[in-house]
Amino acid sequence: MSGRPVKGAPGGRPGRRFPAVAGAVAAVVLATASTLTGASAATAAPATDCTPWGTTELQGGQYLYQQNEWNSETEQCVAVDPDTGAWSVTKSSFSLPTNGAPATYPSSYKGCHWGLCTSDSGLPLRVDELESVRTDWSTTQVGSGAYNVSMDIWFNSAPVTDDQPDGTELMIWMNHRGGVQPIGSRTATVQLDGRTWDVWTGPGASGWKVISYVLQGGATALTDFDVKGLIDDGVGRGSISPAHYLIDAEAGFEIWQGGQGLGMNEFSFAASTEPGGGGEDTQAPTVPTGVAVTGSTDSSVSLSWNPASDDTAVSGYDVYRDGVKAGSTASASFTDTGLAASSSHSYTVRARDAAGNTSAASSAVTASTRPGGGTTAALKAQYRNNDSSPGDNQIRPGLQLVNTGATAVDLKNVTLRYWFSGEPGAGSYGTACDYAVIGCGSVTHRVASSGSAGPGADHYLEVGFTGGSLAAGASTGEMQLRFNKSDWSAFNEADDYSRSTNTVFADASKVAVYVNGVLTAGAAP
Repeated sequence: MSGRPVKGAPGGRPGRRFPAVAGAVAAVVLATASTLTGASAATAAPATDCTPWGTTELQGGQYLYQQNEWNSETEQCVAVDPDTGAWSVTKSSFSLPTNGAPATYPSSYKGCHWGLCTSDSGLPLRVDELESVRTDWSTTQVGSGAYNVSMDIWFNSAPVTDDQPDGTELMIWMNHRGGVQPIGSRTATVQLDGRTWDVWTGPGASGWKVISYVLQGGATALTDFDVKGLIDDGVGRGSISPAHYLIDAEAGFEIWQGGQGLGMNEFSFAASTEPGGGGEDTQAPTVPTGVAVTGSTDSSVSLSWNPASDDTAVSGYDVYRDGVKAGSTASASFTDTGLAASSSHSYTVRARDAAGNTSAASSAVTASTRPGGGTTAALKAQYRNNDSSPGDNQIRPGLQLVNTGATAVDLKNVTLRYWFSGEPGAGSYGTACDYAVIGCGSVTHRVASSGSAGPGADHYLEVGFTGGSLAAGASTGEMQLRFNKSDWSAFNEADDYSRSTNTVFADASKVAVYVNGVLTAGAAP
């Protein structure tokens, strides 16, 4: 089958392509999803697929494997066991830059994917009717190449579509290597199902919402994992509409480089409108008591409470700020970050168990953040123009970050944005660090679309850090950066929002500094 471009991403990462689908869309069943782990009655021979768009029925058609090689002509071969649903990449030698799109997304899926539906999936299900969404997901990973281990969950405003879904794309990054990163920018860090996740948000190339949860530290498997906790968190952030439908879940590997040896050992996905996925546990945990404020800063509030109890076990707590879910935690404490100084908020807590049963809300407690300007670290960006020719085919800003506050700053939470105009030409970009006092290996860089029509600000260079601490009063020192369009066409930097003509470092009011996704210094266009 031939591909058609239906998905895109900002930051020079165009989207995956999917095969045009022939035939009628399978019937949709609005019912409880079943967990599918057994083999089919008749044993099928192992299959090898080396085609770009091949599909293989798994477990009697309850799942489908898809080659989905949409951005490369290099041969990809996969060995598939139709009975168990396991598969492994036997031939893959991709070599694409990690600041662009991946070559391929070999994956298993359940539900309706661009109109091609698996059998008896129980999908679609409306988001606000979901009571349980769980997965068992086990992989084989390799220590070379550049790839992510990702589950892609799609939402649509109607129960079925044979084209690009018009709702949100939720991605779960269980692991990744080689410097690849999700669409958009990191906007929060949350505790969900006993794990710590970085939350990335941003629009796809065609404007749909994308929210990605990146597991800190990574893993090779998630067992009986509560996907609904992530969906609920996305609803609470306004990224997922509760009136939309969950239509499809797929799990595999986006591969930029290498890929041989990657494999899926197990993937099951079960969604239900019944508490606990239709099991026998329907008893909710007790209501958390003793919710109290244990501390606050000018941007955060810390809470604690007495642990709840359950007939089986309490698996976690959901914390609501002003009636909207602020995050989840596995312990009886939580810190809500990214708040405005001198702001007041009301908090309640709900307990939940592994079956998806949720308690009533606790009594509300009110908390206020402190005024700004205290001992919290303050940051500023400084800039110098390293590019003597504003009309050539590269932009070369010099940047450094200065901590003017009284406390050290964790650099992994900090990003800088330099806005510019892309002008006509290719929509994808290459970026580079030529020199950094802290080492180019400590600096991340990418170009993203800003979604702004303002002059000189339709794109930005985002600079981040892999880790480290910036002491009070210290500077990162100079970072010499450059970027270009993939076709090397010329820029016109004259109207660029963040550009200045100074050739020595000076405070840059139009280079913005973000901490945990919150603008803290400089002005965005």
